Order: sequence, then C-alpha cells, then structure tokens
Amino acid sequence: MGPARVTPYALTVDPGIGQLRAADHLLHTLAAELALPEDVFGCTHLVRGERPRVVLSFALPSEPLQRTAVERLTGLGHTVASGVPDRVGRAVLYPGAASLTGTMTVAELLSRSAIDRVTVLGTPERPAPGTPLATRDHVRPQWQDGALVLTAMPAMGGALVPFEVPDPTPCCADH
Repeated sequence: MGPARVTPYALTVDPGIGQLRAADHLLHTLAAELALPEDVFGCTHLVRGERPRVVLSFALPSEPLQRTAVERLTGLGHTVASGVPDRVGRAVLYPGAASLTGTMTVAELLSRSAIDRVTVLGTPERPAPGTPLATRDHVRPQWQDGALVLTAMPAMGGALVPFEVPDPTPCCADH
C-alpha cells in the first residue's frame, strides 16, 4: 500500500495462496465475513523466494476494527501479522471499486474511486479526462510512490482497458 494511505492499523494475512484470482476471491470473502466498511483498502502482494505465494493486506480505519479482524482471522486459522509486506500492493478492495463497472471516462473513474491517476502502457502522457475506459468490471490499480495508479492499454475505437485482464489464459493452455 502507498505510504500516504497506510494506517497504523494495517495487517497482513498469509493464506499460502499461489494464484491472484484465488487471492482476490479470498479478499472479498474475508471482507464480507468481517463486515469491513467500504473505505478499507485490501491488496494482494507477491512474495518471492523459496516459497512464492500471494499474501493479503488490509488497511483498516481504527484500532478496534484491527483488533477484531486479527481475532477473527486468527480464529479462522489464518496467519496474521501487523503492517503491510511492501509498498506496491495490487488493490482489490478500495473506496469506489464497486462502482467501476461498464464503460466510463477516465475523469469519471478518478472521481468515483480512490484511484489517483491512470497511465497508458507505452505512453509517457496521461490520457485525456474524456477518454473512454472499458473496465471489463475488473479494475486492479497498484500502489506506486504512494499513489494508487491504474495502468491501462489502448483498445479499439480510441478507448482504454485496464492492463490486467479479468480471465487471463494460463501459460501454455493450448499445449
């Protein structure tokens, strides 16, 4: 998570998951089970090394909510640590995420969510505010230098789409 948005009430959950899609699903499930408010940030973080995996982090608005979350997550058998594992998490839960469906302009996306800016892959300039962005109902910005940034790529008709696709084809799927 970005340093500007990290609260002292952040925590990391290590469920031992190896896939982003499963981690996304677990983030949503845990947020629902814990009845977390919509202003919570929930991110995935890739852990490399001898045991590669995806860990989850939550930035919570208060100490009582953090304490309750730790108790409930530990009770569910999860390994929980305080803080976030790094500053470059991939945001799955963030304010406004649920409203980013269908096609909207870059300006609408920025005004409806906690996303700070949109960049276009391979282009140094930011897209114009009126540029259409087809969300594909899957918007996963990442923390970069304390800002929540959505990387997009050009699509047909002058529109943009998020760089991360909702249903990626596994490597070597046709072999």
